[in-house]
Parts: sequence; C-alpha cells; structure tokens
Amino acid sequence: MQETENTEKRVTQFPEHGPVDETGREVLLELKNVDITFGKGDRAVKAVKNASFNIYKGETFSLVGESGSGKTTVGRAVIRVNPLSAGEILYKGVRISGAIPHSLDREVIRNIQMVFQDPAASLNERATVDYIVSEGLYNFHLYEDEADRVRKVEKIIEEVGLLPEHLTRYPHEFSGGQRQRIGLARAMVMEPELVVADEPISALDVSIRAQVLNLLKKFQRERETTYLFIAHDLSIVRFISDRIGVIYKGDIVEVATAEELFDYPLHPYTRSLISAIPIPDPLLEKHKKLFTYDPSVHDYSNSTPSLVDIGHGHFVFGDEKEIEEYRRIRESGERIQSITILSDEEMAAEAASHTEDTAESTEPILETPPHDTGNVGYSIGSFFLPIIGLIGGGIFKRHRHIRNYKACKKGGIAGLIFRGAVLGLFLLALGISLL
Repeated sequence: MQETENTEKRVTQFPEHGPVDETGREVLLELKNVDITFGKGDRAVKAVKNASFNIYKGETFSLVGESGSGKTTVGRAVIRVNPLSAGEILYKGVRISGAIPHSLDREVIRNIQMVFQDPAASLNERATVDYIVSEGLYNFHLYEDEADRVRKVEKIIEEVGLLPEHLTRYPHEFSGGQRQRIGLARAMVMEPELVVADEPISALDVSIRAQVLNLLKKFQRERETTYLFIAHDLSIVRFISDRIGVIYKGDIVEVATAEELFDYPLHPYTRSLISAIPIPDPLLEKHKKLFTYDPSVHDYSNSTPSLVDIGHGHFVFGDEKEIEEYRRIRESGERIQSITILSDEEMAAEAASHTEDTAESTEPILETPPHDTGNVGYSIGSFFLPIIGLIGGGIFKRHRHIRNYKACKKGGIAGLIFRGAVLGLFLLALGISLL
C-alpha cells in the first residue's frame, strides 16, 4: 500500500492514453466507490453514495436524475471542486481526487473543462467576450504570440455561431443562447479531452437547445471530445448519449447504453423518468398513465444493495433478490413498456377513482372559502354597529365563512358590552346626582 502511494506521488503528468478495459475501449475517466459528504457530525449529509462508473474516450455519458439527486455534485467532483469523503476518481488511470502534485492539478484544469447551467451567472459581467474566451489561453500560455491568440479566439467564436465583432462586447449584451455559446467557446478553446456539461440547455429556448446540442456533437466529431452530460430530461439525452447513468438521491441506480436503457428500464425509478417524457400527440398525452416511483417497494432492512452488471453492459442497483428478478426479465428479451395509454373507459374509471380518493383525503381546512379571512375590519365595524355586525355574522355563518362570522360576533358582542357599560355608568351618575 505504501509503495502504491509513493508511485502515485511520483506521477507528474498524464499518459497519452488511458487504460483499456476488457471490451477494448479506452477508459478516460473512472469513478470508484465515490462518496461525497457535506457538513460534519450530526449535520453531515451524504450527497453521493458509493458511485461507480466509467466514461470511455470519445463517448457521451449522460448522468440523469431529478433535482437534488447529486448530478452536479458528481460533475463538480470531477473538476476537483467538491472533495471526496471516500473512493477515488481516476483520469487516464491516474488518481485526480484528493491531494495531487501541482503539475497534475494544472493538467486537470487544462484537459477537463466545464460548461455551466446558468449562462448568465457563469460569465464575468465586467469582462469582454475576448477576455472571457482568452482567459484559459493566458493562464496556460497556449498561444505563440498575440496574433496567434486572436486567431484562435476568432476561430472558436465563429465555430460556436458568433461573429468576431462580438468579442468587444460584454455578456449582458447577449441573449441566453448566445451566452451559452460564449461559455462553450471558453471551454472548447482549451481543446479539452473531457467536458462536463452541467445541464447546458435547461435555461434555453427549445429552438436554441437543438443548436447547442448540434454544436456539442460537432466538436465531438471533429476533436473526439468526451462529454459527461448532466441533465434531468431523458427525452434530450436519449438522442445524444452513448450511455446513460441514472442517479436517485445519491445512488447510481442504473447504467446502460441509450438503446438498452429505453428498451429495458429495469429499475422502477428509471421507468418513472421515462414515463414522465411528454408525448408530442396531445390526445395520447391526455390518455397517458404516469408510472410513479415508490421507494417503499424496496426492502433493504436485511440486505445491502449494490450496482451489479446483469449482462449486456447493463448495471442495476438492488439486493440479491432484485438482481435475480432483473436478470430474469432482461434474459426474457421482452421490452418493458414504461408508458401506458388508457382507453376512454379506463380514463373514466381512473378519474372516478381519483375523485373518490380526493374526497376521502380532503381536510376541513381545505373546504374553507377563499375569502373567509376573518379580517379585523369586520370586528371594528361590528363594534361600532353591533346589531348590523351580528346580522352580518349570521349571514357569514350560513355561507360557511366561519372566520368572518367569528370576527363579526366578537366585534358585535364587544360593542354591546361597551355600550352596556357606558349606559350603566350614566345611570349610576344620574342616580347619584338626584340624591
């Protein structure tokens, strides 16, 4: 163990190629049993738990899951922003997590770039586009002279669909799609081998999304760029991914090729994500029945689940009993339908059942009319006009405005008591004066 650590410390640069696995593909990035924890002690939160997967050179590996599942946390760990609490991350077979030599750290920055989700917050508003795109070139001196730098910047800015005259402008002068292109140009001008794309299209219009995705694929064809594509929408990643990993609350629950995952979504959470993909046909979408994931279907009280290869390059998270069932389903060769289209009769029955469930679960507080606020104005008005206030309170009560009724009743009774007290004092003073 000590000898291995010393060997790692002596590594000052990455090899030209990464290790090759049993399938003959070069492994560019590898996550081994990665845990990422935020906070300490009782307040510690484990955001990522025992995550393991490979990314092969030249492929697009998509990490998919709902908000808060740990997708971005994994991406930020790859670029060495989030430290690991356990496990390790290897780039070309060399560990890049934890303490590494300064020379390796610079190589990681040079070879692994990130495109951020928010195209506005990720750009320096006080810098021109020219400086934003050139910053990496300056830091690593990746140009021969000023003319070479200008040539590289103008070339990359044209490749992402912008014009050289845009270089003198500031980020606030551009639209969201144009800003994302600037962020993409900033990353690609470094000629990285791996790009972590953290939901790069979620803040863009639908038409602009397609353009940005086409740009990513263009760079992949021309430069053999590898992508870790982070998203929450399976309908997008289906058409751009070579392989897809599904993450749920920090656990990698399924990993497979795009075709394999959509044909055989074995884990129920994956099925729920596929079920949520909108259908372009409004009539079919109206009759679609969503598949809802219920975590309680898993009983891990007496067993420990793990990510297991069930064959066909398909990894699924589960205990021994679940893995056996997943294997049986996969080997049967029958495609799994995650989307169910209901007939008109089934829709009617479903609506009736939903109405009954809603009626049974409705609490009394939800039956309160929206304007039953118990406004203090009703109490004040009833105090000065108690008879009218009490009559109004009776009307409110009849229409189930209970808060308004109580306000009128309270003000009316207080007004009557006040008047009774004033009248009593007046009579007492009158009696004393007559004596």
